[in-house]
Parts: sequence; structure tokens; C-alpha cells
Amino acid sequence: MTAIHPQPRPHSRIHWRTPITMVVLLGILVGGAWWGWNSLIDSSAEPTCVEQKLPNNRLVPKQVVVNVYNGGAKAGTAAAVAEVLTKRGFHVAKIANEPKGDKIDVVSVRGAAENSPELLLVAGQLRQKALIEGDGRTDHTVDLVVGRGYTALKPKGLASVTVPPDSTVCLPVIHTPQPIPSGQNPN
Repeated sequence: MTAIHPQPRPHSRIHWRTPITMVVLLGILVGGAWWGWNSLIDSSAEPTCVEQKLPNNRLVPKQVVVNVYNGGAKAGTAAAVAEVLTKRGFHVAKIANEPKGDKIDVVSVRGAAENSPELLLVAGQLRQKALIEGDGRTDHTVDLVVGRGYTALKPKGLASVTVPPDSTVCLPVIHTPQPIPSGQNPN
């Protein structure tokens, strides 16, 4: 005995939730990629240096940012050199061991170009002949690397360096720490 039961009809209803979710997620992915690319290309980061004409065509220590690195000298030498340079008016940004781990024989001065005035001013503080290296950096900071044979700075270093008249020099942006108002948490 076979009863005839109506057979269920196949569901012809299309499930739209999955394709719609995929389209929305793809739109978010494309939008995020577009935003990331534009952020990379049109960076609104502040400039690393500012082109300026120098008064009296002279570059002075207060306009130079120096990183002092220990490249094989005894411990504490970089800090001692940085302290003297700070007293002479230089802005010391970093005091550390040489970032690449290089060991220097005497002393090395690195910066934008071998003849850039900021390198010549820092080299003018040294008693010994320095190896001057231009590495094409755009921020115009100077790295002073003291090595095993380093002895001392000159008792009175070079006070300024002359630049050609009516020329501009790219000076690093110097960030001075702002005092924290009383009662506010710095974090």
C-alpha cells in the first residue's frame, strides 16, 4: 500500500546573505587598501629639515643635531663627548653604541654629504682627523662615531662655519620638550 504524499518542492529561493556579505567585505578591503596607499604616497608627516638662509652666512652649533655613537671606545666615552657638545650648543639627539655594530679606529663623522656645513662644524670640534662620510640622509643630522683611538675634543672647537652668500641650508627640525602643566599626566 503506497500512499501518495505530495513531494516537497525544491527550494528555488536564492540565499543572498553570503554574496552580499562577500561584496561588503570586498568593499572594505578595497577601501582600506586605497586609504593605505594614499596615506603612504601623500604622507602628511612634518619635514625632517627646513631650507633656511643663515644670518651672516654662518652655521652655528645651536642649528646642528648630533647623534653620538660609541664605535669601540671605552664605555662612557660617547656620553662624555655628548656632554661637551651640548655645552658648546649642539643639540644631541641620541647617545648609544654604533647602530650597525661597526668598530671605528679613531673617529668618524657621517651626514648628508662630505662637504655639508654641519659635518664640517662637527669635525671642527675634533682634535684628531676624522673620517668624513656622506650618506645622503635627508634630515641633515650628523652622526659622530668615536672609536678605539679617540683621545679628546679640541679645548675650543670651531664656533661656526661659513656658507656661501645667499645660499640656503637645510636645517634639522629641532623638537624642544614642552613642560607638562601641573596636575596633568604625561602618559
